[in-house]
Amino acid sequence: MQELSGQVAIVTGASRGIGEAAAKTLGALGVKVVLAARRVELCQAIAKDIEASGGQAIAVACDVSDFSAVTDLAVQTRERFGPPGILINNAGVIEPIGGILDSHPDEWAANVSINLLGVYHCIRAVLPGLLEACGVVINISSGAAHTPLEGWSAYCSSKAGVAMLTQATALEYAGRGLRVFGFAPGTVDTDMQVKIKASGINPVSQMAREDHAAPEVPAQVIAYLCSSAASDLAGKELTIRDPILRQRAGLPD
Repeated sequence: MQELSGQVAIVTGASRGIGEAAAKTLGALGVKVVLAARRVELCQAIAKDIEASGGQAIAVACDVSDFSAVTDLAVQTRERFGPPGILINNAGVIEPIGGILDSHPDEWAANVSINLLGVYHCIRAVLPGLLEACGVVINISSGAAHTPLEGWSAYCSSKAGVAMLTQATALEYAGRGLRVFGFAPGTVDTDMQVKIKASGINPVSQMAREDHAAPEVPAQVIAYLCSSAASDLAGKELTIRDPILRQRAGLPD
């Protein structure tokens, strides 16, 4: 992982959960981290923690559904650290949870704007720098991208779109050195799971908290995917449940 030291990474949805853990893991490896989220004050606290541990990090307020905000994120990253070589598209929401007939069109559209358009916005804005660096894009995927779950029509649909966007980006730019991954982290103990639990809809809401992984577990895989050791996996949809991937990333069986 020494090869990651000095590289520049943007992590969206970095104010908590998987994004926070990924930012801290990369920061500990010497990566210059840009933490992006709507709640910038939370990112600022995390950035201070990374710097206190000897790393380099900044926090930028960013709503990924707003392309102008994402463009500003790319500009601030380049001005502070240089062109980014790593993009972690982690920002996402689960809402609305409920049947299609009970859903509000604006809430459904908002999910797609964050989960799918947000990923496109970030790739589109950051791609010039990524191509300069022959960099890495990791789109946080989900099993819900491939299997429908009751009450999650917006989330499943938006994540399915991200899975196709991963393949399209790899098709267009792998030949120019860009490595693109879709990565499903499994069920993780985050605020999203609190909302899922409260809904009482579908089997995921019935899972006990101890059945969910800590955010640091998928963060370790994310860091591995940023390294050249994972180059042969580029262009694929990966899952943390894959025993071979777990072994390669140093996770227990």
